[in-house]
Amino acid sequence: MRRRGRIGLVAARCFFALLLPVVYAGAAEGAAANPADTSLGEIFRWLNFSVVAAALGYLIVKYAPGFFRARATAISRDMSRAAAAKAEAERALAEAEDKLARLTEEVVGLRSAAQRDASAEAERVSNLTRSDMEKIVRAARAEIDAAARAGRLELKALAARAAIDRAEALLRKQLTPELQNALFHTFVESLPGSAN
Repeated sequence: MRRRGRIGLVAARCFFALLLPVVYAGAAEGAAANPADTSLGEIFRWLNFSVVAAALGYLIVKYAPGFFRARATAISRDMSRAAAAKAEAERALAEAEDKLARLTEEVVGLRSAAQRDASAEAERVSNLTRSDMEKIVRAARAEIDAAARAGRLELKALAARAAIDRAEALLRKQLTPELQNALFHTFVESLPGSAN
Protein backbone atom coordinates (compact mmCIF):
# COMPACT_ATOMS: atom_id res chain seq x y z
CA MET A 1 0.00 0.00 0.00
CA ARG A 2 2.87 2.36 0.78
CA ARG A 3 4.47 1.52 -2.54
CA ARG A 4 1.29 2.51 -4.38
CA GLY A 5 1.22 5.77 -2.46
CA ARG A 6 4.81 6.48 -3.43
CA ILE A 7 4.15 5.62 -7.04
CA GLY A 8 1.10 7.90 -7.03
CA LEU A 9 3.13 10.72 -5.48
CA VAL A 10 5.88 10.32 -8.07
CA ALA A 11 3.30 10.21 -10.87
CA ALA A 12 1.63 13.38 -9.56
CA ARG A 13 4.98 15.18 -9.37
CA CYS A 14 5.87 14.11 -12.91
CA PHE A 15 2.46 15.23 -14.15
CA PHE A 16 2.84 18.67 -12.59
CA ALA A 17 6.44 18.90 -13.81
CA LEU A 18 5.20 18.23 -17.34
CA LEU A 19 2.27 20.58 -16.85
CA LEU A 20 4.42 23.54 -15.73
CA PRO A 21 5.90 24.36 -19.18
CA VAL A 22 2.43 24.20 -20.66
CA VAL A 23 1.18 26.65 -18.05
CA TYR A 24 4.06 29.02 -18.88
CA ALA A 25 3.33 28.61 -22.58
CA GLY A 26 -0.34 29.35 -21.93
CA ALA A 27 0.61 32.49 -20.07
CA ALA A 28 2.86 33.52 -22.94
CA GLU A 29 0.00 33.16 -25.41
CA GLY A 30 -1.58 36.22 -23.91
CA ALA A 31 -4.06 37.12 -21.23
CA ALA A 32 -6.84 37.98 -23.70
CA ALA A 33 -7.02 34.45 -25.16
CA ASN A 34 -9.87 32.15 -24.15
CA PRO A 35 -8.57 29.66 -21.51
CA ALA A 36 -10.42 26.79 -23.19
CA ASP A 37 -8.58 27.40 -26.46
CA THR A 38 -5.12 27.26 -24.88
CA SER A 39 -3.00 24.14 -24.56
CA LEU A 40 -3.79 24.11 -20.83
CA GLY A 41 -7.51 24.00 -21.64
CA GLU A 42 -6.84 21.11 -24.01
CA ILE A 43 -4.94 19.26 -21.29
CA PHE A 44 -7.79 19.72 -18.83
CA ARG A 45 -10.29 18.42 -21.38
CA TRP A 46 -8.17 15.30 -21.92
CA LEU A 47 -7.67 14.92 -18.18
CA ASN A 48 -11.43 15.13 -17.63
CA PHE A 49 -12.01 12.60 -20.39
CA SER A 50 -9.46 10.19 -18.92
CA VAL A 51 -11.04 10.42 -15.44
CA VAL A 52 -14.52 9.66 -16.81
CA ALA A 53 -13.18 6.86 -19.04
CA ALA A 54 -11.26 5.31 -16.13
CA ALA A 55 -14.36 5.41 -13.90
CA LEU A 56 -16.52 3.76 -16.55
CA GLY A 57 -13.85 1.18 -17.27
CA TYR A 58 -13.57 0.36 -13.57
CA LEU A 59 -17.32 -0.18 -13.25
CA ILE A 60 -17.45 -2.39 -16.33
CA VAL A 61 -14.44 -4.49 -15.29
CA LYS A 62 -15.68 -4.87 -11.72
CA TYR A 63 -19.34 -5.76 -12.21
CA ALA A 64 -19.98 -7.08 -15.73
CA PRO A 65 -17.94 -10.35 -15.74
CA GLY A 66 -19.40 -11.66 -12.48
CA PHE A 67 -22.95 -11.04 -13.57
CA PHE A 68 -22.56 -12.72 -16.94
CA ARG A 69 -20.54 -15.62 -15.49
CA ALA A 70 -23.26 -16.33 -12.91
CA ARG A 71 -25.99 -16.21 -15.55
CA ALA A 72 -24.04 -18.53 -17.87
CA THR A 73 -23.46 -21.01 -15.04
CA ALA A 74 -27.14 -21.05 -14.08
CA ILE A 75 -28.30 -21.51 -17.67
CA SER A 76 -25.73 -24.28 -18.28
CA ARG A 77 -26.83 -26.08 -15.11
CA ASP A 78 -30.49 -25.88 -16.13
CA MET A 79 -29.69 -27.16 -19.63
CA SER A 80 -27.79 -30.13 -18.15
CA ARG A 81 -30.74 -31.02 -15.95
CA ALA A 82 -33.13 -30.81 -18.89
CA ALA A 83 -30.85 -33.05 -21.00
CA ALA A 84 -30.66 -35.61 -18.19
CA ALA A 85 -34.45 -35.60 -17.82
CA LYS A 86 -34.85 -36.05 -21.58
CA ALA A 87 -32.37 -38.95 -21.62
CA GLU A 88 -34.22 -40.61 -18.76
CA ALA A 89 -37.53 -40.19 -20.57
CA GLU A 90 -36.08 -41.66 -23.76
CA ARG A 91 -34.63 -44.59 -21.81
CA ALA A 92 -37.97 -45.32 -20.17
CA LEU A 93 -39.76 -45.17 -23.52
CA ALA A 94 -37.26 -47.55 -25.13
CA GLU A 95 -37.68 -50.00 -22.26
CA ALA A 96 -41.44 -49.93 -22.59
CA GLU A 97 -41.24 -50.56 -26.34
CA ASP A 98 -38.89 -53.50 -25.79
CA LYS A 99 -41.28 -55.12 -23.34
CA LEU A 100 -44.15 -54.56 -25.75
CA ALA A 101 -42.32 -56.26 -28.61
CA ARG A 102 -41.36 -59.32 -26.54
CA LEU A 103 -44.55 -59.86 -24.63
CA THR A 104 -47.42 -59.93 -27.09
CA GLU A 105 -49.73 -61.56 -24.52
CA GLU A 106 -49.45 -58.51 -22.26
CA VAL A 107 -50.18 -55.98 -25.02
CA VAL A 108 -53.32 -54.62 -23.43
CA GLY A 109 -51.70 -54.19 -20.01
CA LEU A 110 -48.61 -52.61 -21.47
CA ARG A 111 -50.65 -50.24 -23.62
CA SER A 112 -52.47 -48.92 -20.60
CA ALA A 113 -49.20 -48.71 -18.60
CA ALA A 114 -47.47 -46.99 -21.51
CA GLN A 115 -50.33 -44.53 -21.86
CA ARG A 116 -50.14 -43.75 -18.15
CA ASP A 117 -46.37 -43.39 -18.34
CA ALA A 118 -46.58 -41.26 -21.48
CA SER A 119 -49.18 -38.93 -20.00
CA ALA A 120 -47.15 -38.66 -16.79
CA GLU A 121 -44.02 -38.03 -18.86
CA ALA A 122 -45.82 -35.45 -20.96
CA GLU A 123 -47.03 -33.76 -17.78
CA ARG A 124 -43.51 -33.88 -16.35
CA VAL A 125 -41.99 -32.52 -19.58
CA SER A 126 -44.72 -29.88 -19.65
CA ASN A 127 -43.92 -28.92 -16.07
CA LEU A 128 -40.20 -28.92 -16.84
CA THR A 129 -40.80 -26.75 -19.91
CA ARG A 130 -42.96 -24.38 -17.89
CA SER A 131 -40.25 -24.23 -15.22
CA ASP A 132 -37.58 -23.54 -17.85
CA MET A 133 -39.74 -20.84 -19.40
CA GLU A 134 -40.15 -19.20 -15.98
CA LYS A 135 -36.40 -19.34 -15.47
CA ILE A 136 -35.84 -17.75 -18.88
CA VAL A 137 -38.36 -15.01 -18.04
CA ARG A 138 -36.59 -14.39 -14.72
CA ALA A 139 -33.24 -14.26 -16.51
CA ALA A 140 -34.65 -11.82 -19.07
CA ARG A 141 -36.06 -9.65 -16.29
CA ALA A 142 -32.70 -9.69 -14.54
CA GLU A 143 -30.98 -8.64 -17.77
CA ILE A 144 -33.56 -5.90 -18.29
CA ASP A 145 -32.97 -4.71 -14.73
CA ALA A 146 -29.22 -4.74 -15.35
CA ALA A 147 -29.70 -2.77 -18.55
CA ALA A 148 -31.90 -0.29 -16.68
CA ARG A 149 -29.23 0.09 -14.00
CA ALA A 150 -26.61 0.63 -16.68
CA GLY A 151 -28.89 3.21 -18.31
CA ARG A 152 -29.32 5.00 -15.01
CA LEU A 153 -25.54 5.03 -14.51
CA GLU A 154 -25.07 6.41 -18.00
CA LEU A 155 -27.72 9.04 -17.35
CA LYS A 156 -25.95 10.01 -14.12
CA ALA A 157 -22.68 10.28 -16.03
CA LEU A 158 -24.34 12.48 -18.64
CA ALA A 159 -25.86 14.65 -15.91
CA ALA A 160 -22.47 14.95 -14.24
CA ARG A 161 -20.90 15.93 -17.56
CA ALA A 162 -23.61 18.54 -18.11
CA ALA A 163 -23.00 19.92 -14.62
CA ILE A 164 -19.26 20.06 -15.28
CA ASP A 165 -19.86 21.81 -18.60
CA ARG A 166 -22.18 24.31 -16.90
CA ALA A 167 -19.62 24.94 -14.15
CA GLU A 168 -16.93 25.39 -16.78
CA ALA A 169 -19.10 27.91 -18.62
CA LEU A 170 -19.71 29.81 -15.39
CA LEU A 171 -15.99 29.83 -14.65
CA ARG A 172 -15.28 31.16 -18.11
CA LYS A 173 -17.71 34.00 -17.54
CA GLN A 174 -16.33 34.86 -14.11
CA LEU A 175 -12.62 34.30 -14.78
CA THR A 176 -11.24 37.63 -15.93
CA PRO A 177 -7.72 38.04 -17.28
CA GLU A 178 -6.70 39.86 -14.09
CA LEU A 179 -8.05 37.05 -11.91
CA GLN A 180 -6.39 34.46 -14.14
CA ASN A 181 -3.03 36.26 -13.84
CA ALA A 182 -3.41 36.49 -10.07
CA LEU A 183 -4.20 32.75 -9.81
CA PHE A 184 -1.27 31.92 -12.06
CA HIS A 185 1.17 34.04 -10.04
CA THR A 186 -0.10 32.52 -6.77
CA PHE A 187 0.40 29.03 -8.20
CA VAL A 188 3.90 29.83 -9.43
CA GLU A 189 4.86 31.36 -6.07
CA SER A 190 3.62 28.24 -4.21
CA LEU A 191 5.69 25.84 -6.35
CA PRO A 192 9.07 26.19 -4.55
CA GLY A 193 7.43 25.40 -1.19
CA SER A 194 5.66 22.27 -2.50
CA ALA A 195 8.79 20.67 -4.02
CA ASN A 196 9.25 18.53 -0.87
